[in-house]
Amino acid sequence: MRSKILISLLALFVLVPASPASAKSSIRVGVADQSPAMFDNPSFKQLKIKRTRYFIPADVMRDAAELEKATAFVTAARRAGVSTLIHISTSDLRDKRGPIVSPSRYRTDVNKLVVHFRRLGVRDFGAWNEVNHKTQETWNRVGNAVSYYKSMYQAVRKRCKSCNVVGLDILDQAGSDRYIRSFYARLSRTWRTRLKVVGIHNYSDVNRSRSRGTKKIIDTVRRYNKRTKFWFTETGALASFGRSFPYSERRQASRMRNMFTYASRYKRLGVERVYSYNFFGIETNTSCGRRCQFDAGLVDPDGTPRPVFTTFKQKLASYSR
Repeated sequence: MRSKILISLLALFVLVPASPASAKSSIRVGVADQSPAMFDNPSFKQLKIKRTRYFIPADVMRDAAELEKATAFVTAARRAGVSTLIHISTSDLRDKRGPIVSPSRYRTDVNKLVVHFRRLGVRDFGAWNEVNHKTQETWNRVGNAVSYYKSMYQAVRKRCKSCNVVGLDILDQAGSDRYIRSFYARLSRTWRTRLKVVGIHNYSDVNRSRSRGTKKIIDTVRRYNKRTKFWFTETGALASFGRSFPYSERRQASRMRNMFTYASRYKRLGVERVYSYNFFGIETNTSCGRRCQFDAGLVDPDGTPRPVFTTFKQKLASYSR
């Protein structure tokens, strides 16, 4: 009799499915930074991260120093078992000061860029970072952004059919929907279908505890292609940024939860990846100290974990890498 009862109980354990709370989300979470020192940091290693992002100036293939830095970063990432999303950005981050890159110049450079980084194992490429922000010369040149997307797509597809291209990358600021509509209005049905990944930078939402900017971007894009996937290519919790966010590690740790919450909230609408930026906090050797600088580091400049690191690690346990 006792043996029959044991057999029945064992059968129940086998038949009962795993608790939903124990299942990991399919959303993949990475950590981005511009320093290859991240890969040797003990705290980074604890996270077992498999994805990162690195942004490069548009003229990187004509700038030996920048190319050397980018190559060193990707090489260090690969050695650590981490894949890199290479994202093109301006060569001058001052507001409205970036040099205009002609479509023909971009096409020539991006072909060389893809050849170089494919040899290093890169499989993810971004056509242009944060196209609607005033630090990027594309902020009022939607036509250029469209041309860059097409050139990047063609350069990548020639060499890797299964690689990913972030064709459009948007910041969650006012007017993001207008920029998206203008962008897609310049695309044929074929090019809209080819644009399979759209990047979102949703710092405003994450740090102001709202999600309307993220939702607006997703809804606007889905009007043109409901199969589009979304990556939070740059997001995170701010320790400090200007007057709106005076330095606070307590607030930063609290806001980090929003990053994960919004990714999960919009998973059914196509959110696939999240790249938290950045890993290292910034040095405070400027005139304004910690008050005015952008700092979303999970650890201090010397690698000491901040409270936000603990929050990040706890939330990460429920997500994929």
